[in-house]
Amino acid sequence: MMRFWRNSVVAFAVALVAPVLAPAQQPSTAPAASPVPASLAFAPIDTMVNDAVAHNELPGAVVVIGHGGQIVFHRAYGMRSLEPTREAMTEDTIFDMASLTKDLVTATAVMQLYEQGKIRIDDPVAHYIAEFGANGKQDITIRQCLTHYSGLAPDLDLTGPWHGRDEGLRRLFESAPVVPPGVVFRYSDENFIALGALVERVSGLPLEVYAERNIVAPLGLTDSGYLPPAEKRSRIAPTQYVTSDGTLATSGTMLRGIAHDPTARRMDGVAGHAGFFSTAADASVYAEALLDRLAGRPSKFPLNQLTLAKMTEPEQPATGTALRGFGWDIDSAFSSNRGTLFPVGSFGHTGFTGTSLWVDPQSDSYVIILTNAVHPVGAGHTVALRSRIADAAAQAIGITTQESGQLTQLTGYNETLTGERRWAARNGDVMTGVDVLESQKFLTLQALAKKHGGHLRMGLLTSAVGVDRDGHRTIDVLAHDAHAADPSLTLTTLFSPEHGLQANQDTENISNTKDTATGLPVISLFGSEEKRRPSIDTLRQLDAVVIDLQDVGVRYWTYDAAMGYVLEAAAKIGIDIVVLDRPNPVTGSFVQGPTSDIGRNSYTNYMPIPVRHGMTIGELARYYNGEGHLNAALTVVPLQGWQRGDWFDSTGLNWINPSPNLRSQRAAELYTGLGLIETSNISVGRGTDTPFELLGAPWIDARTFARTLNARLLPGVRFIPVSFTPAAPYPYAGQLCHGVSLIVMDRNALDGPELGLEIASALWKLYLNDYKLDQIDHLLVNKSVLDALRSGEDPQRIAGDWRLALDAFMQRRAAYLEY
Repeated sequence: MMRFWRNSVVAFAVALVAPVLAPAQQPSTAPAASPVPASLAFAPIDTMVNDAVAHNELPGAVVVIGHGGQIVFHRAYGMRSLEPTREAMTEDTIFDMASLTKDLVTATAVMQLYEQGKIRIDDPVAHYIAEFGANGKQDITIRQCLTHYSGLAPDLDLTGPWHGRDEGLRRLFESAPVVPPGVVFRYSDENFIALGALVERVSGLPLEVYAERNIVAPLGLTDSGYLPPAEKRSRIAPTQYVTSDGTLATSGTMLRGIAHDPTARRMDGVAGHAGFFSTAADASVYAEALLDRLAGRPSKFPLNQLTLAKMTEPEQPATGTALRGFGWDIDSAFSSNRGTLFPVGSFGHTGFTGTSLWVDPQSDSYVIILTNAVHPVGAGHTVALRSRIADAAAQAIGITTQESGQLTQLTGYNETLTGERRWAARNGDVMTGVDVLESQKFLTLQALAKKHGGHLRMGLLTSAVGVDRDGHRTIDVLAHDAHAADPSLTLTTLFSPEHGLQANQDTENISNTKDTATGLPVISLFGSEEKRRPSIDTLRQLDAVVIDLQDVGVRYWTYDAAMGYVLEAAAKIGIDIVVLDRPNPVTGSFVQGPTSDIGRNSYTNYMPIPVRHGMTIGELARYYNGEGHLNAALTVVPLQGWQRGDWFDSTGLNWINPSPNLRSQRAAELYTGLGLIETSNISVGRGTDTPFELLGAPWIDARTFARTLNARLLPGVRFIPVSFTPAAPYPYAGQLCHGVSLIVMDRNALDGPELGLEIASALWKLYLNDYKLDQIDHLLVNKSVLDALRSGEDPQRIAGDWRLALDAFMQRRAAYLEY
């Protein structure tokens, strides 16, 4: 079968094979080179590359810089070949692109199949290649392979002599993950070998043929492809010597036009991770077409704008610490070719042979560096040079260092990482809604008084957290200070949520009472279903209800439903609602977990939203009011000085327990996971000194349980075996429980809802006769997730299934965000 060759910039190679001829093509139409805008501006690049050549870091190089739709710099340096013959580098030299193959060919091809509806990104690879699912790989998704979060080994087993594509795939199918899928970023050629096989299986074409027809030809590339033909051999940059058995060496046969990567070479020179050859001119055609498509300009790039945007934005797990697009590197340990001036949000990739491409849509620029640094004996290196060239290029074309434009484009799951990256911890000085209300002399309330005929009879829904920055209760601020500022403002009624006005009662029976300091009546909104909703007759005696409650960032927090019920009632009778906003203690950046099922609204599930919603209570009120079509007269007094990435300890505010068992920032972080499953037959540490930092039951073997959970390598958390005895009136009171203490290692990497599912899954598998899995449904409120857990599916795989629902929620949520 004829094997054509195509365009890409990637990594390794295997198996000495004679190249198959491809038909000659007309020269590609690269962007027209413009006069160098200021030759001195690019002079540092000449110095950098020439010095690298002089110090034997590489034999030579071709550098191309594009900006604003033109090539502004294109130059060849040094030698193309040092051994066995000496040849000068030329601008039309053809390079083994190595791992750039992953982006230029394989990732592009996968996204074409996605665009055509032939695959779904979050499907397991085994859905299309059944053989791939062996040995624990059945849940590895296409997304995880594209972003290198699959847990697969770095490369195929190269032990012993083997040859051929079929043998390579057999070894891939027999391999096993080295870490659980979806947990850790591990750069792996196996990912893209699998994706190359996926393209072949779904398209019905050999990978090299698919690339020629669907990428190389549409772009008009003339010197790109797998297995370059013999007539082009003289322009190909040689790489390294190999011995007779194909081992890379310092003497033997020089590789030229044959893939350098050992695995690709053994697989007959064609693989999804390496084997592609190209020139700087062809790479610039690809890069310029990509930029044009992203910008909405006329372009031959073989993906539409939305698909390409998805491909080039962060798509790794929400808690992933390495930012990866689909194939493209955005910000990871491999991003040296970005330099220090191109902003986060630009993207690129490198190849082991010495190739590099970096693209910045914000400045409409790209930098291509092609070398054969492994020539002649594998001793060259380009990491530092790539970074210096990128910085020099950025300075020469006038890149600014402001990242705001790019960062605001990192939406959805990506937003979680921008928040984490910028504010892992800071020393803020946040003003809550009540602080802002005071600082503005209660103008918001005075405006409402005018609306209601010159007076404002107020109710207040609050609890112990309702204090200003000086510790004054919001009750007293409204009853005394607001009234003193404007006598038309009168606080007449107090409402309390679950746990009562002091947030210290943990009982189902909380009665109406009276506030001793003000003498105002306190109406409890907790108890029976009827009692949880405010009386319409009571609200008719008011003009407005002010709400000052502390949310904790999760769907099952009952204060949120209490607020929703007040919104509903207020909308019915036409009174105003004023929400005094407070920070989300677990940040407003992370949106995680399954969305609750439609039609199952309750006091712990006011309306269908994910477990972790990433909103302040003021934003949540706006969401409820809009998405619930309540249309209440709602005013939110916003925070000042709060950023979406702020954890509570970054706000400068005092921690006050919002409930009897939520006693610390750390407990709030873990509540996003343990709270989800606490209605099952386990103890989450209620009745101990550290509720929500422990989990156990009398029938658990602590060491086995901890070992099982730690083996999952869950991001940001570790488990220590412990024993504890809860006090009354909580589950297992007076009984010795065995389980784990949870240690948060990195809260920005912790996905609380996934943690909850991991724990439930481990309990179900280890203690099938003891653990009552179905009981988690009370707060999980998602039948498909429960069914998947019951059937033994991997929690990481289950989490992949709720991604589309999260994306849809993120789009709806955006309209209600204040910060």
